[in-house]
Amino acid sequence: MLVHGAFHGGWCWNQVAEIIRSKGNRVFTPTFTGVGERAHLLSPAIDLNTLISDVAGVIEAEELNEIVLVGHSFGGYVISGVADQMADRIGSIVYLDAPMGSNGASVFDEAPSDVRKARMDAAVTVNGTRAIAPPSSKTFGLSDPAQIAWVDRRMTPMPLKVYNTPLVLRRPPGGDLPKSFIRCTTPALPNIEASARYARTNGWKYSELATGHDAMVSMPEEVAEKLLAA
Repeated sequence: MLVHGAFHGGWCWNQVAEIIRSKGNRVFTPTFTGVGERAHLLSPAIDLNTLISDVAGVIEAEELNEIVLVGHSFGGYVISGVADQMADRIGSIVYLDAPMGSNGASVFDEAPSDVRKARMDAAVTVNGTRAIAPPSSKTFGLSDPAQIAWVDRRMTPMPLKVYNTPLVLRRPPGGDLPKSFIRCTTPALPNIEASARYARTNGWKYSELATGHDAMVSMPEEVAEKLLAA
């Protein structure tokens, strides 16, 4: 189960999913309500819990068990919430350059002030809903012109309310599940470092990729290899 980050959709996993499927695995790439191909569902009611329910709903509807649950970037908060609610359905959990969140704190509560300001400066109103306009994918570490164009034309505004919703966890992120963290280092986003450090100091399986934040776009083969080993 591959969970995307802010402004993206299930589409961002296309190459990684194709590789993993070619090895005989089932792969699901759900898109959050209000973004991607579901952008027409954008509404003021969408919060972080909506996104958690989106992913949990796929697990329930598809009757999935022993899944490898992967979250990229903002998706780290989502998979932490999903794992807390249905740990018995998950085999392992992987954070791909993703913050894992903490109980009672929202994304904006934990975001560095410069990141929070950049997001709020990009706030727009879309059909009556406050949202955050996507930045250039260059900010996610992409440098190849074709990849930048591909991501930029697909990104959609992110509902603002999801950034202000406190994450509710009954146990530390990932609980007792086998946990992995993949850090993207070229360049390394400073706002991910606290989560990477937490993973290292708490005995998680930890590895790095010498690429930018959107590694599933810039290094799909390498990302797929790490996920297959999770």
